[in-house]
Amino acid sequence: MGANSSSIAELANNSYLQRLAGTETISENDPFWNQLLSFSFTTSTNGPDTQLLEEATLSISKSLIENNPRTENFQALVKVFLSRTNELKVSAECQDQLFIWQAHNALFIIRCLLKVFVSQISEEELQLHFTYQERPPLSYGAEAEDLLEELICTLVHLIIELPLLDITYSILLESVTTLLVLLSYQLFQKEIIRESLIYKCLMEGQCLQYTSRVVKTLLYNFIRQEKCPSPRTQIFEQTSEGSGLLYGLASGVASGLWTVLTLGGVGNKTSQQGDLSSPLANRSLLLLLVLSNLSNRPEKPNPYRQSIMSFRNTQDNTAIQSPNSYCFQINFNSLYTALYEQQKSDQATLLLYTLLHQNPNVRTYVLARTDVENLVLPILETLYCVEERNSHHVYMALIILLILTEEDSFNRSVHEVVLKNITWYAERVLTEISLGSLLVLVVIRTVQYNMTRTRDKYLHTNCLAALANMSAQFRSLHQYAAQRIISLFALLSKKHNKVLEQATQSLRGPVGAEENSPVPDYAQDLNVIEEVIRMMLEIINSCLSTSLHHNPNLVYALLYKRELFEQFRTHPSFQDVMQNLDMVISFFSYRLEQAGADLSVERVLEVIKQGAVALPKDKLKKFPELKFKYVEEEQPEEFFVPYIWSLAYNTTAELYWNPQQVQLFTMDSG
Repeated sequence: MGANSSSIAELANNSYLQRLAGTETISENDPFWNQLLSFSFTTSTNGPDTQLLEEATLSISKSLIENNPRTENFQALVKVFLSRTNELKVSAECQDQLFIWQAHNALFIIRCLLKVFVSQISEEELQLHFTYQERPPLSYGAEAEDLLEELICTLVHLIIELPLLDITYSILLESVTTLLVLLSYQLFQKEIIRESLIYKCLMEGQCLQYTSRVVKTLLYNFIRQEKCPSPRTQIFEQTSEGSGLLYGLASGVASGLWTVLTLGGVGNKTSQQGDLSSPLANRSLLLLLVLSNLSNRPEKPNPYRQSIMSFRNTQDNTAIQSPNSYCFQINFNSLYTALYEQQKSDQATLLLYTLLHQNPNVRTYVLARTDVENLVLPILETLYCVEERNSHHVYMALIILLILTEEDSFNRSVHEVVLKNITWYAERVLTEISLGSLLVLVVIRTVQYNMTRTRDKYLHTNCLAALANMSAQFRSLHQYAAQRIISLFALLSKKHNKVLEQATQSLRGPVGAEENSPVPDYAQDLNVIEEVIRMMLEIINSCLSTSLHHNPNLVYALLYKRELFEQFRTHPSFQDVMQNLDMVISFFSYRLEQAGADLSVERVLEVIKQGAVALPKDKLKKFPELKFKYVEEEQPEEFFVPYIWSLAYNTTAELYWNPQQVQLFTMDSG
């Protein structure tokens, strides 16, 4: 078969790969490596093709695992790669493609082998495959080398030092992907990994000095969103027969061994979502999220998280007060643009959450922007399309809104932004609406969806907390938004009455039920519903007591459905908060009666506006301001680590494993 593989399936029988995995030791100086690495192909980002490649080479990888302790051929391959990286930066600057080409090919093979190693052997066993003893006679008495940390540091160095050009795109992408593969041991553990040899290399070893540069480079890769260059501009132009320009090597070697990998390559329509536009940006962001969520303890803080928490705007000229050595500066305007343009992806939403929650410099900058609608609209669309998003994405979008609504300046500014023709909002044509009113509509819709579908108490709580934070700054609420607030209260009222009736019935004895059948805990259900109802009443009360004159549409909706509130007037859980609502309803009802019968909508609103000016504000009872702050869980990694790795698994073809092997999360968790 030799150099003429015509399909991926034939790779298992390829003589070069068989020799690599066989029982014969190959010196790092052997001409074999030049032959093995002289192939030209387009890196595939296609899931099915990547799976075919792995299946075809699985037997080769397993043979290497078995024979490598004796041959050390894998270590020799790593040494060959390391030797070819020394001149990469100069080669890129001089447009000298040979070193880049062979280094990329070596790293590609290493990554393919590591992917199998990670799923088959432990970290301790993996380290043995990186322990290299140079062969005699040149190395008499030489100590064994540990190549694992050297490889990791080299990959880190490539990422931060190699300029992003068409000819370097593939090797930079391969470097980021290889680090993700090394870190993916987490996928095969049900528990969160706290201690790891690979973690130690990245957080305590030689790589530590590069922490801030790594974070900065990965962020810039995300910001730039560079598309994968066409195969013609990556390394070598392809001839019509498919062979590469091989600098004097036999064309048969180059075109034969790996040309099959051009099948289903970059640009294929079936590529997994997330890698379609910019594989490097997507995987850089995934790597950044993985690094920032590695083990973090008070006595040993995660340096990547420290860097994410402290970086500043390039326009911030104040002296750095903190002794934090991981601080750096980056262009916040470019970062902000990338964040709102990429908000349809889970990864970008998770990055936005991380920055708003952990970096006060970013949070201050975002809240000071005058175009906040660019960021908020895609988040609202994510919540609106809740059926199409996974639950984690929806939850993160909602937490971002909660964090933003903690600031009064945000709550005021969203009502000053007027939007035209929101095309994705299908329930009603919204030709003109404020961003604040749209936010209210979408959050209320999320609550209603949750009530009928998922019934997640925490989702309810966070939705209502965001509305509560905004309530004192409600301004000129759209009539539809005002109607939906009262409609939500009507839905809760109806649910309350139903559960109350069921609870009363259960006390009399279950009808048609078996004698030993469990009785639902109606008291607990009733308690939860009453908590939500009280919060809704407090939200309405907060708006009426602070900005009634700015919200005639809410008063109108309140009067139109005034009978809903009758049953709660004497309820011990709601008596205090109902006082203001009672007074407002009575006051405006009287003024409308005085204005006459058969009033038009316009006339009713006019009476309400006049009455709002005349209403004595001192008669409204003052309540403490509604303010809710987001508090992260005590062990956030229990949520974020499985979430991030599920994203990596589902969006990156090179990180696909057999679902039966994956232990960290269930495959239907999305």
